[in-house]
Amino acid sequence: MRKIVVGTRQSALALTQTGQVVDQLRELCRRLEIECEFELRKIVTKGDRILDVTLSKVGGKGLFVKEIEQALMDGEIDMAVHSMKDMPWELPEGLVIGAVPFREDPRDCLITREAKSLEDLPHGAKVGTSSLRRSSQLQHLRPDLHIESIRGNIDSRLKKLDTEGFDAILLAAAGLHRIGWQDRISAYLSPEQSLPAVGQGALCIQCRGNDEFTLDLLKHYNDEKTAIAVAAERSFLGKLNGGCQVPIGAYATLQEEDGNSVIAMTGMVGSPDGKQMLKETMTGTDPELLGKELAEALIARGAADILAVVRG
Repeated sequence: MRKIVVGTRQSALALTQTGQVVDQLRELCRRLEIECEFELRKIVTKGDRILDVTLSKVGGKGLFVKEIEQALMDGEIDMAVHSMKDMPWELPEGLVIGAVPFREDPRDCLITREAKSLEDLPHGAKVGTSSLRRSSQLQHLRPDLHIESIRGNIDSRLKKLDTEGFDAILLAAAGLHRIGWQDRISAYLSPEQSLPAVGQGALCIQCRGNDEFTLDLLKHYNDEKTAIAVAAERSFLGKLNGGCQVPIGAYATLQEEDGNSVIAMTGMVGSPDGKQMLKETMTGTDPELLGKELAEALIARGAADILAVVRG
């Protein structure tokens, strides 16, 4: 019997999605007739400890994954379940992405007190988000809105909607779906309104590159279409040297054309105030190449200058 220790953040959402992954892996092991047992290991990350500062001011990459990756490298855990949007472009030496499961809804969503849509929010409404990407696109669409930072887990943010005078808050739909709170969603924002973060809605199952047993198991858990789309988005992120603390968004989908899979991807870079908003859409068949070419197209239009100002 092989024991696999699975590392996860300790938030309710992280534990829920990791539990779902482990249940699916248990079923996979049963079908493959592999004897495995799984143990969850809760790990606190820097991003979990610092809740009174906006993500963009905390600085550094991998705010929600570094400590978990260290546990992997130290052999304390055998695999880790991350939200893909938390993953930096560069992985530590010796670690790999073993699987990218089927993607949940990638869209951003609005949770409001009264309004039924973004357009329905009153003039000057107070909206909470911890994401520069979301606030940039929101202010581009509605420059009249008053955007304030809101940190914490899903539960605490929903409580702040009622206790701190917010008219609405913005969250990733995937998290609410996974935790079973989709009835709280007032409206979904289309990718045209708010382009998702790179990898939003997808999970990353990370392991050591020399752990052949775990790698062999995870290859059966990988969703190829999701993995290809996410690879294109992450290539875009890597070329821009971005992370979850800068206003960068990308969303790729696979389409069938004449029997061949074609990747269509839209990328954006915006200024924090939403006054500058660069977007491009391109298609291709090589995810790595498409991501780089899309990023280069935005760089040619001034994306690097916008990001340089954001990074200070």
